Amino acid sequence: MIHVCSLARLHATVDETGARHVVTILKHSDRVVLPGHIAPQNHLVLSVDDIASPMDGFVAPGHEHVERLIEFVGHWDRTAPMVVHCFAGISRSTAAAFISLCAINPKADEFELARALRAASPTAYPNRRLVTLGDTVLSRSGRMIAAVEDIGRGEFAEEGKVFALSATNAGSRG
Repeated sequence: MIHVCSLARLHATVDETGARHVVTILKHSDRVVLPGHIAPQNHLVLSVDDIASPMDGFVAPGHEHVERLIEFVGHWDRTAPMVVHCFAGISRSTAAAFISLCAINPKADEFELARALRAASPTAYPNRRLVTLGDTVLSRSGRMIAAVEDIGRGEFAEEGKVFALSATNAGSRG
């Protein structure tokens, strides 16, 4: 399972789920204190801002960030859950979770994965830049961004509720 949460819910989510892998996707990642039982090699830190295009003074998500995410997820053995978090649990973390699902389920239908994301989180609004980069790196021919656009903006919220996505029961493309 992949659990998605905000920074405020990180410790509780890791404790409640028994997660052993954590993805932090947050500009000020140096402020994150992980639960002590998470091994350093099981923690991926992607220090990026939640922006859709480059802006002066901000760190835009890049290919290298998505490639590191995909490599990290590829080494996750799935014997214990993984937690993905950003500041609010709405944009960067939901994009990273969606990219992760697409990476570990290469034959999965992107629209089914996006609909599962929406069903799990009415507030999810995956960062479009991250999804576009993920689509390119995973050679999904625009289907990932189309799927995220299909589910729409989602409900407005200051903080998303913790939710989980199954890493194994993704539908296949025909």
